[in-house]
Amino acid sequence: MPDGAADKGVSATRLKSFIQRIERLEEEKKATGADIREVYSEAKSSGFDVKIMRKVIALRRLEDAERQEQEALLQVYIDAIGM
Repeated sequence: MPDGAADKGVSATRLKSFIQRIERLEEEKKATGADIREVYSEAKSSGFDVKIMRKVIALRRLEDAERQEQEALLQVYIDAIGM
């Protein structure tokens, strides 16, 4: 432990516990990411458009008002460029 660490009340045991918990969660995050990729792959092989699915999921994360605002603004931009 560095000289100043003891002066500041740093507990090596507590710090190690935090580090280990974060490392464990990072591993879980990697595993979850692999699981999500697998589900997208399965959906794609079933004929679904994964790009559109990702957009739907992103939209579902938004509050209704925010989603409606984005959709309205998108329409304004589309109209502005004559699409």
